[in-house]
Amino acid sequence: MDRKLIALAKPALERKERVRVEMEIKNTDRAVGAMLSGEVCRRYGEKGLPEQTIYCKFKGIAGQSFGAWLAKGITFELEGLSNDYVGKGISGGKLIIYPGKGADYPAEENIIIGNTTFYGAISGEAYIRGRAGERFCIRNSGLYAVVEGVGDHGCEYMTGGRVVVLGPVGRNFAAGMSGGIAYVYASREEFQKRCNMKMVELEEVDKEDITIIDYLLLNHFRYTRSPLAQRILDEFDEQVRKFIKVIPLEYKRVLKKQKVEERLELKEEIKEE
Repeated sequence: MDRKLIALAKPALERKERVRVEMEIKNTDRAVGAMLSGEVCRRYGEKGLPEQTIYCKFKGIAGQSFGAWLAKGITFELEGLSNDYVGKGISGGKLIIYPGKGADYPAEENIIIGNTTFYGAISGEAYIRGRAGERFCIRNSGLYAVVEGVGDHGCEYMTGGRVVVLGPVGRNFAAGMSGGIAYVYASREEFQKRCNMKMVELEEVDKEDITIIDYLLLNHFRYTRSPLAQRILDEFDEQVRKFIKVIPLEYKRVLKKQKVEERLELKEEIKEE
């Protein structure tokens, strides 16, 4: 499939012209996007292409590692379901996944992507209308993602990025999490039972957090038409207070130090003027 995508994306690869592709996908189509991303990197390096230069819309059930190492400038939209390792090592691309229009079940109550998704994610964005299996965003170091529920070990060993979870989480959430921030829409009492508190603490969201949550929720609704996102956005000022901020202790210390240093630098600049 990637060979077909590379051929169809030739105008984008050679002249940075926008290309839109629509294809059926099945579970024997594995690591779709990896070779295409490799071609983008070979020609343009880590900078990749301008956002959404290559836009691919798929329908069906994707095999393992859908959107693996997806490069900047590539957007994959999937109407259907996907297996394990979605977005593994994603590197600046964008992934949008939601159930087929004929689905007769509420997405927020069902798993639509498998286990170990966004493993080792580096950067980019992901919007998942529905739940993920176990080990969602393990070792994420820079991805911004929205999902409507996760299984066990969510955000395990996470070192960066932002994750918004709009539903229930499994046990051992945030185990070994040393960086990044997660925002979980849940009852604090219930969530605390499932969160591994050894390296993180729970806080209320502040002004900066609210801006990030608002941005990600608006995008989530825009791309997936999530009824859950719409319900929260309709009463955003009230509902945003229900998000629990999960932040690693050491990461919080580093952020605080950075802000102090930025203020000191600003004072020095003012003195020089």
